[in-house]
Amino acid sequence: MKRKGHILVVEPDDLIREILERWLREAGYTVTVQALQKLPKARMRGEAPHLIVVDVPNPRTAAKLIQSLQEVYPTPILLLSARFRRGLGASVDVARQLGVRKILPKPFTSDELLSAVSESIDVP
Repeated sequence: MKRKGHILVVEPDDLIREILERWLREAGYTVTVQALQKLPKARMRGEAPHLIVVDVPNPRTAAKLIQSLQEVYPTPILLLSARFRRGLGASVDVARQLGVRKILPKPFTSDELLSAVSESIDVP
């Protein structure tokens, strides 16, 4: 199976992190996972990710978290959050303000995740 790109998943919840990793790997992506507590201060060795999928548990800290990720990786970001609701136009505005490609509200299905990833990823 041809790999579709490398995705860095930053998720604090072990179970959700495992599910995201499984769904993305099954779809053909190379996946690296990290807990929020262990954000990289410098680039990891090896292939830089084509997309970062990050959960933001607290919207008040979203900008700081995203900025710290962008300082290490100049890569598109897909934001996951239980704080955003479907159908709110404000989510698009917030995504633009934060500099992320897309916001995917929780809960979501595998198909919704893969669609959001496909719309957000930059693969040469």
